[in-house]
Amino acid sequence: MPVYQYRGRQYESGGIVKGERFAQNKQALAAALREEQVMPISIAEKSKEMSLPFSNRVNAKELALFTRQFSVMLDAGLPLVECLSILAEQQENKTFRSILEGIRTDVESGATLAEAMRKHPKTFDKLFTNMVAAGEAAGILDVILQRLSLFSEKNVKLKRAVVSASVYPIIIVLVAVVIVFVIMVWVIPVFATLFESLNAPLPLPTRLVMGVSSFMAQFTLPIVIGAVLLGLGFHYMYQTDEGRLRVDGVLLRVPLMGTVLKKIAISRFSRTLSTLLVSGIPILEGLDITAGTAGNVVIQNAIMSARREVEEGKALVEPLRKGKLFPPMVTQVVAVGEQTGQLDQMLEKLADYYEEEADSAISNLLTMLEPLMIIVLGGIIGGIVISMYLPIFTLIGRLAGGQ
Repeated sequence: MPVYQYRGRQYESGGIVKGERFAQNKQALAAALREEQVMPISIAEKSKEMSLPFSNRVNAKELALFTRQFSVMLDAGLPLVECLSILAEQQENKTFRSILEGIRTDVESGATLAEAMRKHPKTFDKLFTNMVAAGEAAGILDVILQRLSLFSEKNVKLKRAVVSASVYPIIIVLVAVVIVFVIMVWVIPVFATLFESLNAPLPLPTRLVMGVSSFMAQFTLPIVIGAVLLGLGFHYMYQTDEGRLRVDGVLLRVPLMGTVLKKIAISRFSRTLSTLLVSGIPILEGLDITAGTAGNVVIQNAIMSARREVEEGKALVEPLRKGKLFPPMVTQVVAVGEQTGQLDQMLEKLADYYEEEADSAISNLLTMLEPLMIIVLGGIIGGIVISMYLPIFTLIGRLAGGQ
């Protein structure tokens, strides 16, 4: 559905209003504006280039806030269309505002809320739209949206924890690489010139550092281009199924980091499947959606393998236990949930436990990484500095002995 930019004049106040809205065509938008007591002045289709600004993409935090507000409004008894109108008007993100206006238009035209949201898969994923469809079918849309808001808020918290665990080490490493590169390319050659003028004998560490420095200074551009190509190559490889499978498998086996990633994945699996089951989504469909939100291909494949065996009539705990990817605690909780008929509740408790475990593991990881990185980077830079000063110390010692 195209996006139109419109400008109009209010019948009563005479004030000018303008904005962006999804519509089937210009005539449909003009009719909708007249129903809102607005006389259309100009309506023009928004170009695709203008409708895709990266800064206006709908992020998880905005979606979580929208879901919370939507659930509260419906619980208060406001009509669905009115809720969508209010939420669209108060959105600062122009893209999200246009999406909500388009959904409101579709709902007014007779579409269900889930059908209207499915037209915007980049904003509302399968989990969101399937739960909304289940809520509409059961007449408990407000309750479903409350569960979705809790799920979204916890998901935002989990993503924030992942970012905090990854951004800090990456920034430190990048800064250190830049510092070492500057020292090797621009600082070390100054010392090399000095040592050549003094014609002093150089110890092995100094000769090694100067050799590396000479190589980096001579091939600076090829090194930079090679690093960029290596990064692009890795990115391309990660986009392929086989490449992503290998990288995700390696990440799960990395000491400390692998444990954190596994706990985060288990927490996300438990929370997502629990939310879907308690909302009335069948377990096979729930597993299909949950696999898509796993965030790791290895775990995603394990969930899909479990889904196939559940489809054949087996209990969920059997393939989870056979895969050996999920810890015994997870399989035991799932087994109890299936035996008692309270799988959704047991998964929710499991998600709460692993969220706390993930937070604690991330905190411990950052606590260990900070001194470790300081020691490693300090050792590298300190080693370079000492290797450059060794000839100076030797020369000073000889001069002092000659006197």
